[in-house]
Amino acid sequence: MKVSYNDEKWRVTRRWLPWRRRVRGAGKAWDLVPSLPAGDDPVSGAITLVVLVIFAPVIAVAVVLTVLAAIEFAVLLLLVPFLAVARMAFGRHWVVEVRRGFTPYYEEHAGDWAASSERIRQLAASISRGDLPLHTLGDDAGPVSPS
Repeated sequence: MKVSYNDEKWRVTRRWLPWRRRVRGAGKAWDLVPSLPAGDDPVSGAITLVVLVIFAPVIAVAVVLTVLAAIEFAVLLLLVPFLAVARMAFGRHWVVEVRRGFTPYYEEHAGDWAASSERIRQLAASISRGDLPLHTLGDDAGPVSPS
């Protein structure tokens, strides 16, 4: 469920997988690679070659991160149907997570499908009122209270 607060988009959803994606930064690595000079003269070719040699390590890291992210995404696509059916069949509890944009912000165990639906509605309503949950996920998260 998407809600807005202070012109920010918040997403309150069930987490379908028991883990979060791990490979990140492929897009940021490609941002470090400069655009190559265009041209068909020998000077442009020489400049392009020098730029490619200088930025070869950055390009290599970007390629490796992109390949790893693609493999991880393919594995996730293959596993999601099986994990969802297994979760519903065996009555595993769902995790409700709150994300600011696409950045994880908060999560909690919410029980079965009906209980997690109700908790999603409660969290979305409280966020739209301005009552944000504790920031327990991410690099800038505050201290986690024991539960």
